[in-house]
Amino acid sequence: MKGVILAAGEGVRMRPLTYTTPKPLLVVRGKTLLDRLVENFPPSIDELIIVVGYRGDQIKAHCGRKFFGRPVSYLTQPEKQGTYGALALAEPLLNHHPFALFFADDLFDQETLAALTRYPLAAVVARVTDPERFGVVETTPSGHIKRVVEKPEQPTSNVVLTSAYTLTRDIFAYPPERKANGELYLSEALSQMAQQHPIKTIPATFWFPIATPHDLEVAEQIVSV
Repeated sequence: MKGVILAAGEGVRMRPLTYTTPKPLLVVRGKTLLDRLVENFPPSIDELIIVVGYRGDQIKAHCGRKFFGRPVSYLTQPEKQGTYGALALAEPLLNHHPFALFFADDLFDQETLAALTRYPLAAVVARVTDPERFGVVETTPSGHIKRVVEKPEQPTSNVVLTSAYTLTRDIFAYPPERKANGELYLSEALSQMAQQHPIKTIPATFWFPIATPHDLEVAEQIVSV
């Protein structure tokens, strides 16, 4: 299974740390965020596609042609086009097999990622106290995605999308509407796709999103070496 990692963002909320270092290479207890993500991948993810942009040369130098024993291909996102826009760059490198998708700056445990990759179409979800910051998920009685609403003012649930998925090329049949800021949101494409393709929700055993310098400080206290 190929694993696509989106690592192109500027990390604006992480400034000043990201003035000189791309966010995926920020360090928690001696390991970069990118290292912490990939070291927990199950063996079934045996090839990586990393989408880079801001300070992408640093990420390429860090990961090389083989990262944690997996061959790596790189794609460059020249301008902000959102999470779906970044994923769409990888379409030519994907085949008819399911693939995994991750954002480069969130922390997961091995158990959650292993459970995710047992399904061809799935999304890791979590319960949070501030769902309005995320893509809020409504689920069916069978535990599949019914609908996703991106950053709603009045959330109907506290269950949200994280940043780990297994998908098929069918996702490219559901391009979302471009927003005023020029970005295309993956959550909207998932919401459309879920109407015709059942997408299983996988509750996260551990998920910690890194958005600000304070999050890095908290991560230092809660993650193991």
